[in-house]
Amino acid sequence: METLKIKKVNENAVIPHRATEGSAGLDLCACIDEPLTLGGGETALIPTGLAIALPSAQYGAFIFARSGLSIKHGIGLLNAVGVIDSDYRGEIKVGVINQVKEPYTIQPGERIAQLVVMPVSTMPVEEAESLDETERGSGGFGSTGTK
Repeated sequence: METLKIKKVNENAVIPHRATEGSAGLDLCACIDEPLTLGGGETALIPTGLAIALPSAQYGAFIFARSGLSIKHGIGLLNAVGVIDSDYRGEIKVGVINQVKEPYTIQPGERIAQLVVMPVSTMPVEEAESLDETERGSGGFGSTGTK
């Protein structure tokens, strides 16, 4: 079995864990010294105090919002999904946004996002003059829905 290596780059960091045995994501916690209040529409880059080493280029780590934090308090990710490449060794930081009008205070150690490790394809890229035809073709943005 492959292993995700996690290093604390801040002594106050919390090593992530899965909330349940069946959880896909590892909870990432805010590694901040004091509470941070975000007003409506405000953003912040929250450090986790952690760095990781993925086992190979065949994996990527992806940061997703925590559904409870998003639904209950409107706190989401600035870039929808964060991507951590297999060769990145710096601290993981989470860009968050308060999507509602009410202020929200992020507490030190609070679970702010989740980290999911997934296989990725590193297939070669080739420029092509044409692409094969399909039934759908170039139709997009609702083109496969019923009329």
